[in-house]
Amino acid sequence: MNRGLTIFNIALSSVLIIFILSSYLTDDKPSINSQKLLEKEEGSIHIAQNIRSVQIKDDYYFAGERVPVENFDIRERLERELLVNTYWHSSTALNIKMANRFFPIIEPILEEEGIPDDFKYLAVAESNLRNVTSPAGAKGIWQFLANTGRAYGLEINSEVDERYHYEKATRAACRYLKDYYDKLGSWTLVAAAYNMGGPRLERFLKDQRALDYYDVNLFEETNRYVFRILAFKEIMENPEEYGFFISPENMYPPFEDLELIEVGQPIANLGDFAADHGISYRMLKVYNPWLIKGSLESVGNTNYQIAVPVERTVIGEDGITD
Repeated sequence: MNRGLTIFNIALSSVLIIFILSSYLTDDKPSINSQKLLEKEEGSIHIAQNIRSVQIKDDYYFAGERVPVENFDIRERLERELLVNTYWHSSTALNIKMANRFFPIIEPILEEEGIPDDFKYLAVAESNLRNVTSPAGAKGIWQFLANTGRAYGLEINSEVDERYHYEKATRAACRYLKDYYDKLGSWTLVAAAYNMGGPRLERFLKDQRALDYYDVNLFEETNRYVFRILAFKEIMENPEEYGFFISPENMYPPFEDLELIEVGQPIANLGDFAADHGISYRMLKVYNPWLIKGSLESVGNTNYQIAVPVERTVIGEDGITD
């Protein structure tokens, strides 16, 4: 009896040993649950990703001016911004979608004003094409400070802030850029001056005996700034090369088919104005973000033009009519 039980135990142990060894020797991967258990036991977490470096090309240009990428420092600074914005998926995807709405506004103004088309990517670098406010108080897609905005013809008061006016702010930015080009003679330096201010940039150039942006050592933010613009240009002009596949129907639609309503009299309540013109107060603000209050009482010598969609519903005394 004991001898039989011993033989049985030996046989059972052998089967178990063979089973355990086969589980280690098999080519099959462990199950998801066992893998998770293994990771927890080892105190590590493995995230499945396919992260690759970007391929730096031989030639890049900003506003017709070549980027000297044969210099390892220049090459690495550009690569940094390409990597950051390639793998900052949500932000770059939104920039691509927003560009479909706002580049049609910006591009013709740049052309009319004689500013290189690449400066539309400066607006992306400044604000991601959103009417944001910086910690320093700069506002709008071109990020004007109040004093600078007024100096370039923008109206800024308690009811109106034209830093949020897409067309007017773009024209003001063009005048600003042209002024610096007259002083600096290089569009790349003009972009740097937009970020840190022209007088400070000129002092840095003079003190360091530098002739262009790529030879001068600036603040960290401005050292990265032009390369960030270059990265936006490269990725947004070649989105699929960097893994962004956004179909036309998923782009944000441009502001088209708008009627400009001439306003020569004070408006006590913009909600009433919106209802009279067949749109909501919210949509009035979407199309006219420069109207920063709920009224427009400051109508005097200046007539304002308020944009509303051509196709809309007009709300009259007897109800809603087309």
